[in-house]
Amino acid sequence: MKKSKTMMGLMALTLTTGLFAGCSSNNNANTGNEQATNNAGAGTEATTTPAGEAGQDLKGEITVITQRTDIVDTVFKDYAAKFNEKYPDVKVNFEALTTYEDQIKIRMSTEDYGDVLLLPTSVAIKDMPDFFEPLGQLAEMEQQYTGLEERAVDGVAYGIPITINYTGVIYNKKVFQDAGITEVPKTIDQFMTALQSIKDKTEAVPIYTNYAAGWPLTQWESVLPTVAGSRDYVNITQLAAPDNFTPGQPHYDLYKVMYDAAQKGLIEEDPTTTDWESSKADLANGKIGTMVLGSWAIGQIKGVATNPDDIGFMPFPTNADTILVPLADDYNIGVSVHSKHKEAARAWVDFFINDSTYPTTEGGGMSPVKGAELPEILKQFEGTDVTFDTITPAQAGKEGWVDRIDKDAEVGLWQPDFKKFIIEAAIGNRKDSFDDIMKDLNDKWAASYAKVTAAK
Repeated sequence: MKKSKTMMGLMALTLTTGLFAGCSSNNNANTGNEQATNNAGAGTEATTTPAGEAGQDLKGEITVITQRTDIVDTVFKDYAAKFNEKYPDVKVNFEALTTYEDQIKIRMSTEDYGDVLLLPTSVAIKDMPDFFEPLGQLAEMEQQYTGLEERAVDGVAYGIPITINYTGVIYNKKVFQDAGITEVPKTIDQFMTALQSIKDKTEAVPIYTNYAAGWPLTQWESVLPTVAGSRDYVNITQLAAPDNFTPGQPHYDLYKVMYDAAQKGLIEEDPTTTDWESSKADLANGKIGTMVLGSWAIGQIKGVATNPDDIGFMPFPTNADTILVPLADDYNIGVSVHSKHKEAARAWVDFFINDSTYPTTEGGGMSPVKGAELPEILKQFEGTDVTFDTITPAQAGKEGWVDRIDKDAEVGLWQPDFKKFIIEAAIGNRKDSFDDIMKDLNDKWAASYAKVTAAK
């Protein structure tokens, strides 16, 4: 199983409009709450040389550490072969870690953590220079890449996102066709009608929650900006008042979709027996109609599909005037400060981002290269009213407030607990009504909101 960094409730990047200025013709775990950047000032100069300037006379042996245990012995070997066409005297070794964050944290207590690796979220932003080689001045590199600022320090970039993730509904086009759904539903009512049609006219599960696995339920929180119809909602509007889970608020409307789907029998028959791995194949081959997931899952689902073209993506339904698909960067890739072959390592980083298929194919998202072509699955949205954007960073002085309120209230925005309560209530395993659950969440949120905002 491959889960992205973004799925774990990480911080959203600030996406400049340049990415999409070039995508109308040829160009969103999960989108987290806050953006942690420290990118003011001139800072350290980069010491690694971009691949284009290093020439083809690089020599040395480098080790690339990855989280992709599923493709390290196949796709990554193909990458190395292509890389060696340009740099024949650089030997590339790969090492895949099954629990990347845990294992790399231990490795980084030494100087032996490879030459190229993913910047772990456990390393504080301010400590990046202690572990990673500077890649260049942020202001200059931002002209070429999106999403650098999350791991920048004092105006210097230390990593480049391996892909830009987006979140919404992954669906099976054949199931939709068999159900008589001729247009992708946009509003919540249209979506619920579509799910009912799938139940009435096909054998597929309309929407699969993956209740037993737990973590897939947290993907729903990622589409909160879509329901709100605003990139400002998470870090600005949500902090404007204490009522977060009351009728008419995005959180209420979002999870009412989950409750209504479960209450109407539009989810799996026995949620307690769900299985993540088999659900991918079932969605791929028409036994499931839809799942709420990030783009990182698209490649995995297509990979087990009899007909990969049956897999589609659509924004989560919303009653807002603006249809917004939230974006966030995945892991960043960088060069170890202890590498003995830093130019060769930098050459691999540049190749991986610019010349491999990883960002849009294996990574399942968008390329971080500005002006790059949109993934095929998103080209249907070119020229439409669907927009792709990141959430607005927290305002000065309010950084971390959403997370602090959430933790103090023990609501668990990025935890599966209250989502499980909703499903259990909807199928009759709990006596609580949906409004009971929402009121409990809102009471907790409001109390902690008052505490956090008063402390300032």
